[in-house]
Amino acid sequence: MSQITTTNYNIAIVSLGCAKNLVDAECMSQQLRDNGNQIVSDPAEADVVIVNTCGFIESAKKEAIDTILTMADYKKPAGKADFLVVTGCLAQRYRQEIANQLPEVDAILGVAQYKDVSATIDRLYNNPEKIISNPAAAVDARLQHLNSFRKPSTVGFAYIKIAEGCSNNCSYCAIPGIRGPLISRPLEEIVSEAKYLAGQGFHELILIAQDTTRYGLDLYGSRQLPNLLRAITALPEVGSIRVLYVYADGITDELIECLAIEPKIMHYLDLPIQHASDKILKSMNRRDSKADLRSVIAKLRAAIPDLILRTTVMVGFPGEKTAEFNELIDFLQEIRFERLGCFIYSPEEGTVAERIHPRVRGDVSCRREEQVMLLQQQITCEANQARIGTIVPVLLEEVDEDGIFYKGRSYGEAPEVDPVILVAASNESVQLGEVHSVRILTANEYEMIGETVL
Repeated sequence: MSQITTTNYNIAIVSLGCAKNLVDAECMSQQLRDNGNQIVSDPAEADVVIVNTCGFIESAKKEAIDTILTMADYKKPAGKADFLVVTGCLAQRYRQEIANQLPEVDAILGVAQYKDVSATIDRLYNNPEKIISNPAAAVDARLQHLNSFRKPSTVGFAYIKIAEGCSNNCSYCAIPGIRGPLISRPLEEIVSEAKYLAGQGFHELILIAQDTTRYGLDLYGSRQLPNLLRAITALPEVGSIRVLYVYADGITDELIECLAIEPKIMHYLDLPIQHASDKILKSMNRRDSKADLRSVIAKLRAAIPDLILRTTVMVGFPGEKTAEFNELIDFLQEIRFERLGCFIYSPEEGTVAERIHPRVRGDVSCRREEQVMLLQQQITCEANQARIGTIVPVLLEEVDEDGIFYKGRSYGEAPEVDPVILVAASNESVQLGEVHSVRILTANEYEMIGETVL
């Protein structure tokens, strides 16, 4: 597409799904700003509304469609907007279905077309015919859409996407078919972005990818996450680093040593195990056994005694009988992850698991999810209460709706998914987006309440 020349539109971007999607939305926002547009938070004030979708599981697809229909109400004649653009995973996966069934949508851009969003809007204003991107287009190996000098929408922290796509090919996952294979960004480009973001006042930098431990395999021929972490921690501007989405088979002794000795790296890891039954893990095409998981977690905790571990598990995978589910429950009771998310298996078209039978009944899957979460609430509550009386650095990010508390996070909490730390909003010296020392006073499974320590 040709580059846009003159624009001056108000554009609203609604981003759904994971943090990786948020980075894509932030990069689109920056591209649009660079071409003379204004980004507005209220769709009612927008000339163009963009919905950046997730299409990973059934619930995400439903949320995306509901959001598209809601945003369509902001179009003329009922609203102000001229055009509605859909981007992201749902657009990549179901572009023709969106075009056929949602006539309200004016342009559909897949994950390979993020870099074309400005030119697409220009085309719409010059020739308002529906635009559907090429389904065969691959993500640019140079990852040009990942603007290193974007303006993050978060407060006090920023995500850095270190790679695109995934080559793990888990049997239940549609991501490789949507996003393509692993494409790592050059190390020096990531370090440059980290330097820029830290210089802009973002205290916490969060490294993300579909699998951060595979970073560099395609580009350099070997895993490079430890080298990347050392390069970022060497920057004097950088405050702290959090690493998400690590896989057990990629946690090497070198990585463990790096996590343990580099003081800027937060002692927190997001380690999605998905299951603990060897039978189910094999059927999922995961590379780990239960023994592998137990071993790597033991190594991590021995090297980093104050480590906070988060995991994700899936229940209701085809073939999961009571015995396999009980294996998972027993493992969770044994390991006691401080943080955990649980999902019910969703059959995704085009995946190997879609063809696996017998499937678990929906009501059984729901009961299993409830059992996992009841167990985890107890474990998380005990982990949080063990921190009562401790003083921890907390990044304060926002004021709650009642104006009574500041909401923030310590090293033990990732954004959006983990418990929050509440601090009484009476101290005038407290600044949002800054790190403050907080003494934990009370705790339950969902939140901790503390006071600032001057």
